Amino acid sequence: MSSRVQVLLDFADPRQPEGPRWRHAFSDPLQVLQASSLAQVGAVLSAAQAAAEAGHWCLGFVRYEAAPAFDAALPTHAADGPLAWFAVFDRPQVWPAPDQGEALPAQVDWGPLLDRARFDQALADLHRRIADGECYQVNFTATCHGQLAQPDPQLQVTVAEAGRALFDALQRAQPGGYAAWINTGEEQWLSVSPELFFDWREGVLLTRPMKGTAPRGRDAAEDALREQALRASAKEQAENVMIVDLLRNDLSRIAQPHGVSVPQLFRTQALPSVWQMTSDVQARTREGCTLAEVFGALFPCGSVTGAPKVQAMKAIQALEPEPRGVYCGAMGVLRPGGAATFNVPIRTVGLLPDGRARCGIGSGITSGAHAQGEWQEWQHKQAFLRRASLPFSLLETLRLQDGALCNGQRHLARLARAAAHFNVQWDEVHVQKVLAQQVQRHPEGRWRLRLLLDAQGLAHAEAFALEDSPASVLLELDVRPFDEAHSEFTRFKTTRRAHYEAHASKTPGVYDTLLWNPQGELTECTRGNVAFLLAGHWFTPPLHCGLLDGVGREVALSEGWLREAVLRREDLPRVEALAFVNSLRGLIPARWAPAPAAD
Repeated sequence: MSSRVQVLLDFADPRQPEGPRWRHAFSDPLQVLQASSLAQVGAVLSAAQAAAEAGHWCLGFVRYEAAPAFDAALPTHAADGPLAWFAVFDRPQVWPAPDQGEALPAQVDWGPLLDRARFDQALADLHRRIADGECYQVNFTATCHGQLAQPDPQLQVTVAEAGRALFDALQRAQPGGYAAWINTGEEQWLSVSPELFFDWREGVLLTRPMKGTAPRGRDAAEDALREQALRASAKEQAENVMIVDLLRNDLSRIAQPHGVSVPQLFRTQALPSVWQMTSDVQARTREGCTLAEVFGALFPCGSVTGAPKVQAMKAIQALEPEPRGVYCGAMGVLRPGGAATFNVPIRTVGLLPDGRARCGIGSGITSGAHAQGEWQEWQHKQAFLRRASLPFSLLETLRLQDGALCNGQRHLARLARAAAHFNVQWDEVHVQKVLAQQVQRHPEGRWRLRLLLDAQGLAHAEAFALEDSPASVLLELDVRPFDEAHSEFTRFKTTRRAHYEAHASKTPGVYDTLLWNPQGELTECTRGNVAFLLAGHWFTPPLHCGLLDGVGREVALSEGWLREAVLRREDLPRVEALAFVNSLRGLIPARWAPAPAAD
């Protein structure tokens, strides 16, 4: 990796979240400030503040393990890098054009986050500590380790270039918020955090802790219900209030008398995979307050420790086997004049020169936390990482017959929904032109048209001769649940299909596998939807069971002969007839594959 320092900053203005963003690039710093020991942390912060007040831009981070520099009672593991690091720049540069980074591959092969048995054991330990009165809440996290992959050796992409490409992919997966990429030359930190740590300007210090989570819904109606449930949840509100009270106490250490207030409580924020609850806590700081004193009062942010902070951090040190690093520390900018804005680096990836990667995931544990619910929250929070770490394109497979696209508008509407979900630029005129070219090239015959939309919104299409459909097909019931039933890569059609391929039938003569979710509800096949005849009526599973909204299924529902109903594995003996359904082949009668012969 080049030792050249590079920084990209893409922060919202916390005082005007819908206004212009601070979007700048930086390189060739005038100076680099770093602390390799606890004793040096305060001096680095003071030097960064002085440089900003002198008219410079200062960008950098403070590791979670710097906490004892501000209060020796705060325990952490030993740091694995500089405790504080800031680069001083004269002026920002223009943000690089998209094609300078976004077209490069960015793939990380991630290992498991934490096995379920260890997770349950840790939660049991935390519940014991809470019951014993040691603490009220602990933010428990684990680190997922991965390795940067080189999908095409011919490209000779450096780790620095791959890190930039991965940052672009992370931003598409988790847009908005307080994003920054810092390449120190020795390590890279790629943060797409939605959480503000603090914004301090003109004597007013604003914090916006994020605590309280709910998964996004599968459609607009369910999404609204989940937001409403989060707002009304006594458990999530209690979790949020604990951290609000902690921050009120922290802020009072540097605030003017009666200068602490809570202007907003329990606001919900929509992120791609989860709803988050935030509150605003602010203070008017005392005259002469310094940046080092602000960190001394607030660091680490209570939303990533728990309460009381000292006891929560003791539990964290006991249960988490390795340092957090910049994750859960602070990353941000001091602008010319001294105004400071820092994020809490959640949704943050660390990358070393040898391509090793790390990313932390966690949640706040209270007395009301249940292992299954917290486990599911961790899976939802990992969605941004899975989405960004392996390149994929949006996919539609259309039937082109004698120069006409079958159900073309329905396919385009579904593709547009997927583009909105994955934050992919949508230009329908461009997509229509790509389709029109294929129609002109294949005016006769029957074709399978494969339409792809990449991460930059560029469409590509290919046509393949479509063979005759079979008169009937054999299906077999999967022997294990389809754990990815509720994944976004199941709800939307993309080129990422490994989860389907893992469940494809290996039995000779079997056309496809019938899947079922962990709740025992039937969902779909790996290549199409399914219909069941029961009591003289055709039924198909509803989308909330976890399946793709197939265009062929949509057409059948609109025609009225197919209805939605939840069906379980135990309902299969009552099924009078079976059919495989997709837009490419329509409806194909199906029957069950014979059971394997006994040994």
